[in-house]
Amino acid sequence: DWSSDVCSSDLTASGLFGLTWEKMWIDTAGQSMEAETHKCMMTTDTYTPDFNAHDFRVDVTNEVTGTGYTLGGQTITGTEWTISGGVATYDHADVAWTTSTIANAMCGIDYFNVGADTTDQLLFLMDFVTAASSSGGTFTIQINASGAVTLDFTP
Repeated sequence: DWSSDVCSSDLTASGLFGLTWEKMWIDTAGQSMEAETHKCMMTTDTYTPDFNAHDFRVDVTNEVTGTGYTLGGQTITGTEWTISGGVATYDHADVAWTTSTIANAMCGIDYFNVGADTTDQLLFLMDFVTAASSSGGTFTIQINASGAVTLDFTP
């Protein structure tokens, strides 16, 4: 299950980038979900995600630009991985760009910040459903109170 309150043309849904998750399950990702070095970047509606084939940041196109937004996105804090009642939850603090002017952001993409767009592994995409903008204010991606990603493993 995917869970987010902030979640169109090219973008049609939120989702997990399967190749990175496969690497985590078979222990070749080499990254911790609870690292405080992950980042969240945003793209416009013209990025077409391929959840089966895209696995590195270099696969992502049409990143937003604007005052107060740094290419590559914002560092994520408060990361946490928990398991309770048959549900695994990945969570982190809301992501915010202060004093920003950003136009037509359509999604947030969380990724492992390894250091280069060819090695930064994509985790998931949060579709905003409609484009969002800020004008000299704070642009915030608010994470659902139930977590950024929930996996129910008890059918």
